[in-house]
Amino acid sequence: MFSDTRPAPINPHAGSSMQEFRIDEPHEIRALLKALMDRSVVINLSGSDGTAYQTTLWSIDATQGKLAFSVDLMSPAAQRLVEAEEASAVGYLDQIKLQFDVTDRLLVHGKNACVLQTSMPRELFRFQRRSAYRVRTLERTSPTASFRHPQIPDMRLELRVLDVSAGGCALFLPENVPPVEPGVVIHGTRLSLDGDTEFQTSLMVHHVTSIQPQAKGVRLGCELTRLDANATRALQRYIDNTQKRRRMLSLD
Repeated sequence: MFSDTRPAPINPHAGSSMQEFRIDEPHEIRALLKALMDRSVVINLSGSDGTAYQTTLWSIDATQGKLAFSVDLMSPAAQRLVEAEEASAVGYLDQIKLQFDVTDRLLVHGKNACVLQTSMPRELFRFQRRSAYRVRTLERTSPTASFRHPQIPDMRLELRVLDVSAGGCALFLPENVPPVEPGVVIHGTRLSLDGDTEFQTSLMVHHVTSIQPQAKGVRLGCELTRLDANATRALQRYIDNTQKRRRMLSLD
């Protein structure tokens, strides 16, 4: 129902139709924002002019009603976000998509850093991510996704597949690899899940999220597109077999 790549369209006149998604209790808003900050969740900022910028929440000042997001002083996108008529933030806590407006945007320069300061949101929306049965891959089969880096065609990547569903997968991108931006479509991807499951597909990168600091990398949430009938059947067999193997392992 709600796209992962961009903020969900919020109609201010929608009334009760959006009420089930709306949070307007200040203490609950603060708790969710603190969870985003404490987990160093990658937050996607989107301006009404099409500007997109990835960042993390640097600080929360509940007394002053201010937030601060980490930004690169030299990034043109950060300045464009300040100048945009409207801007929204999207971040993920497990299966929950959190979205809120970022208003009163101002770049604040310090001695060694720069932050994007905004007002604390008066409301926040939470959406359940698209449901699809997802299995964690078996590491011993070394499942990988191979493709050329979308921004650096000469760089060939082979990323570990963390989990997979009938419509998507999660990949591990090490911190020493140039980032992959949300919204990018990666064509010519070779997905090799085990000795019997290998096929060609395209990936739509929906979001980038942090894992644990010790993991030294981020998680790419991707949609599988352009799957033919054979690939779809092979993927479903892999999911069923992996589910069975995990059940058997839990009984050992």
